[in-house]
Amino acid sequence: MIVGVPKEVKDNEYRVALTPEGARELTATGHQVLIQDGAGAGSGIPQQRYERAGAEIVATAAEVWSSSDMIMKVKEPVASEFEHLREGQILFTYLHLAASAELTQALVERKVAAVAYETVQLPDGRLPLLAPMSEIAGRMAPHVAAHLLEKEYGGRGILMGGVSGVRPAKVFVLGAGMAGSNAAWIAAGMEAEVIVVDTNLDRLRFIDQIHKGRIITLMSDRLTLEQRVREADVVIGSVLVPGARAPKLITQEMIRSMRAGAVAIDIAIDQGGCMETSRMTTHSDPTYVVDGVVHYCVGNMPGAVPNTSTYALTNVTLPYALRIAANGLEDSVRDDATLALGVNVIAGEVTNPGVAEAHGMTLTPLSAIVAGLS
Repeated sequence: MIVGVPKEVKDNEYRVALTPEGARELTATGHQVLIQDGAGAGSGIPQQRYERAGAEIVATAAEVWSSSDMIMKVKEPVASEFEHLREGQILFTYLHLAASAELTQALVERKVAAVAYETVQLPDGRLPLLAPMSEIAGRMAPHVAAHLLEKEYGGRGILMGGVSGVRPAKVFVLGAGMAGSNAAWIAAGMEAEVIVVDTNLDRLRFIDQIHKGRIITLMSDRLTLEQRVREADVVIGSVLVPGARAPKLITQEMIRSMRAGAVAIDIAIDQGGCMETSRMTTHSDPTYVVDGVVHYCVGNMPGAVPNTSTYALTNVTLPYALRIAANGLEDSVRDDATLALGVNVIAGEVTNPGVAEAHGMTLTPLSAIVAGLS
């Protein structure tokens, strides 16, 4: 199979979908790897390393897209890339289709076989290809918050960890999954006062056991959200429903109740955001203010640390890419129910329930398209 890796084009997106180590694994098993010129530069990966790994460097994105059986990307295609989409081609990337009717329609119309990293799901509910980026975004969020709390950036002028005799910042984390638990952990390490809420008691119990009470855990309900958001200096939203739009659990009224200069960070913005006041921002223009609260809703937070992110991503995507390259997509999903859940669009049909519901589109079970799939 010919595997193509174009350069990312989203604002300040410096990650690349494949490391030289990943390219070497693919070429060693007989596959051809095409890397667009300069695709790894933003991640600090010299082009020569890809060439030594057996990859072929091509000049343009158009050549990568037109020549490849499978395209590996980091972020979903933007409008300028829609022209490259073609029937039967496998697209393996983060898609977040529930938040984009335009991209979903383009994939359907062009009959692309679109496999979303974020909906590949293990039987126990874990999301192995989303986990490393959620981990990075979670760990970044308190650092971003600490920066934005400074008066110069519109914040309340509070030091995250306080000092002797002065209270630290109050950090409220909504969601105790991969992103939320890491956000709470780092914020606690910065000596903030941290509360994390979730509806999953087992997740809360795990955090409590690991951190031995250093992080306060609470069950999530409307009254708790109203009270804790009002008191918080920082709110970090990290709610996820795999494949579907994130629920709007933080209302505008809750945001309005916060003190001027408080900070709201919505890690769930890729899936539409979990705050009513959230709208997608970029690294070039990351913040805006609503009701006196500084909002940070950058859709590709891990893109700010591209070297770490690129290696973390390839670590988890490569085994699936090798399987698809060796067996083709249909045989791969027949043999792997985990990977089958990653297929969002194929043969002009939407196969993910969350995506179909988000856009009012017809849902077609993958089993109706791929013969022999249980």
